[in-house]
Amino acid sequence: MKKWKIALTLGIVCCVLTIAISIQFKTINDANSTVSQTLTGNELRDQVLKWKEKYDKASVDLKKSEQKLEETRLKATQNDENALNKEAEIKLDNTVLGLTDVTGSGIVITLKDNNNVKRSNLEPLDNIELYLVHAGDLVEVINALRNAGAEAISINGQRITNFTSVYCAGNVVVINGEKISSPIEIKAIGSPELLYGSITIPGGYLELMEETGVIVDVKKTEKINIDKYEGIIDAQYMKSE
Repeated sequence: MKKWKIALTLGIVCCVLTIAISIQFKTINDANSTVSQTLTGNELRDQVLKWKEKYDKASVDLKKSEQKLEETRLKATQNDENALNKEAEIKLDNTVLGLTDVTGSGIVITLKDNNNVKRSNLEPLDNIELYLVHAGDLVEVINALRNAGAEAISINGQRITNFTSVYCAGNVVVINGEKISSPIEIKAIGSPELLYGSITIPGGYLELMEETGVIVDVKKTEKINIDKYEGIIDAQYMKSE
């Protein structure tokens, strides 16, 4: 065989071997990467589960401590009129601050994004944002309810207090640090007739939302349960005199 044929054959063989080795090396790297990602994902999931267990246990322990504290207060205030009055003041203050579960009559407002509207079927000058519920809308509704005498308000289970923050984060609304999305249920305890009349008044904010495309429903109800605020109220600057 001529030398150039031998050289050509060796060159082809070397080329094929190089390609095969490269493919094998890449396959091994990809496999290692997949295994590494899987392990990382499993580790993260395990950590999340562990922290959730700790959180659930802490919540249970907190409720037990609150029950024991309430029992101790009751025993300490028995047959003591001044102590009973102070205990009543504490309960009222906690209720006003939103630190206790409450029940009463009022209204329930349901707001939904209009999912029937798509960008593809909008008019050129139409804005799809008008068909969605935003944080600013909820702030307007909260203020309207407070002006109408609402004594307690919650949104998707989140108690509204003087320390509550409401803002948009992408496509969701954040209340008390928790993300909520459509449908949004707003509960308000107060006079059902007064709340309903004030919130559904012609030209009011709910009517404006409905006209722009948001789905709105308002109902009176004789019994509403609103859970307490689960966060921590930390007053850093104001002090009692």
